[in-house]
Amino acid sequence: MELIKVKNPAEGAQKAFDIYQAALASGVKVLGLATGSTPIALYEKLTESTLDFSNVTSINLDEYLGLSGDNEQSYHYFMNQYLFNKKPFKKSYLPNGISDNHEAAAVQYDKIISENPIDLQLLGIGRNGHIGFNEPGTSFESTTHIVDLTQSTIDANARFFDKSSDVPTQAISMGIASVMSAKKILLMAYGIDKADVIAATVNGPVTEKVPASVLQNHDNVTIIIDEAAATKL
Repeated sequence: MELIKVKNPAEGAQKAFDIYQAALASGVKVLGLATGSTPIALYEKLTESTLDFSNVTSINLDEYLGLSGDNEQSYHYFMNQYLFNKKPFKKSYLPNGISDNHEAAAVQYDKIISENPIDLQLLGIGRNGHIGFNEPGTSFESTTHIVDLTQSTIDANARFFDKSSDVPTQAISMGIASVMSAKKILLMAYGIDKADVIAATVNGPVTEKVPASVLQNHDNVTIIIDEAAATKL
């Protein structure tokens, strides 16, 4: 596990951009992507660059259940806004949040991942240690599945919605085994509110109580953190 400590998120975004630039130069074909506020600065750098993703496939981590792709709070909408509309990919896959059969949609998503092995997987991390929407207690053997979001995750996401009652309570997410199948993983975390969970992820026991701690078992993980997120290491 490689730790890269930066002064601030802007410097972190540049470090992450350098990793993506090197990955494309090495010929990667499949990128696992994430949403949330953390990767926005990275996506801005990617869209402003001359990097060409036209031969690259993307696979996103997760999507809320019940939100269509044109809903401004859906992750489909987020990815189009911050990346895909400005920097097209060969093919972009996101979980289907409005399927008539969510379990079948999860199986289909696993098939997509199997057919398109992920070269580089981008992750954020929740304050409770979730990666994707894999909440504490999720099996390390899990593949794509339907998730009941914890109250802490719902509360954390409420800032993106007009009122708390609008926040979805379920999502469809890549499982932890799906994430761990990636050849390389890049996690970014910023701010003092992530300090405890970063310490647990890096130095704590590997436990399903802290889903991100499983990254200790991966052969190729890079974590970019700012000074605040590093204070408990």
